[in-house]
Amino acid sequence: MFKLVKQSKQSKARLGALKTAHGSINTPFFMPIATKAAVKSLTAEEVTDLGAQIILSNTYHNYLRPGVESIKKLGGLHKFMNTDLPILTDSGGYQVFSLSDLNKIKGDSVTFRSHLDGGANHILTPQKVIDIQVALGTDIMMVLDECIALPSSKKKVEQALIRTTRWAKLAKDYKTKLNKNSKIKKQLLFGIVQGGDNKALRLRSTKEITDLKFDGYAIGGLAVGEPVKTMYKVLDYTIPELPDNKPRYLMGVGYPENIIEAVKRGIDMFDCVIPTREARHGKLYISKGKFKYDTIQITRGKFKNDKSPINKTSLKNYSKAYLHHLFKSEDPLALRLATINNLEFYLKLMKSIREEIKKDKL
Repeated sequence: MFKLVKQSKQSKARLGALKTAHGSINTPFFMPIATKAAVKSLTAEEVTDLGAQIILSNTYHNYLRPGVESIKKLGGLHKFMNTDLPILTDSGGYQVFSLSDLNKIKGDSVTFRSHLDGGANHILTPQKVIDIQVALGTDIMMVLDECIALPSSKKKVEQALIRTTRWAKLAKDYKTKLNKNSKIKKQLLFGIVQGGDNKALRLRSTKEITDLKFDGYAIGGLAVGEPVKTMYKVLDYTIPELPDNKPRYLMGVGYPENIIEAVKRGIDMFDCVIPTREARHGKLYISKGKFKYDTIQITRGKFKNDKSPINKTSLKNYSKAYLHHLFKSEDPLALRLATINNLEFYLKLMKSIREEIKKDKL
């Protein structure tokens, strides 16, 4: 399922190949975010053309709208989105964290009101989250976990850790039972390591989750308010405890420099809303050579008469002045062009990272 292709001589960075039901993916890689079954403003074909190898979508949001049964009747998430790319689905654990005012955790279930209308209660359990992802037909499923903000008390971190481990075991046991169906067996299941920024608890979580023998391992509960140096410190003592023969996924990270530093520590998979969200607010990522970049705020007045192209590749025929005008005019095309620019930057960054690891320069 996962093959380690090369270990860099300069760092702990590594090249790998992750085999999924919809094809093999070269690691390290970045997953564009299609939370609600779409990368905002782009088609799946456009995302593929930009160089994406895989897309991330969300269990919670697809469950609420259009609904699992609707997607299932339409042939699953791949046909619904019209993509042949592998798809990873988050479990909804982050929404338990980010929409905490709408939910209540009791025992092994999360009861929540829809953020769409605040209506009837919905219930998620570790097993139900698996059922939803099976129905969606995604390639990589994530277990339900409890993510908490940092800083938090040791007691709160430990409580979340205990719950995350228990939920992970319930999910793994349930998926094992479902594996009698050969199609479901091909769907990979990843466990999630929690533990906050407490070394003892983080290492405890790592052991408990890896002992369950998942297809891959995610490091969760980072980039949730802690200083970046704290995140790197947690990675430094957590990653060495993860199996070498399984993919490692750092959830929700991050800025380009964060990705590079995490790759150097041995991370294989990334996702983040930064390139698409910041595009929608007019912030563009501009490459300045290998691993160097600037950002510009295209809505600023200084770009009103700027004839230079947005970038030198996919958007070389559009000027910064034109994109400035589109944002000021609130034209939807502004969001499309800015998103194309930022996603292309991130995906090319990952390609450059893989090339540098191959040459032992990272």
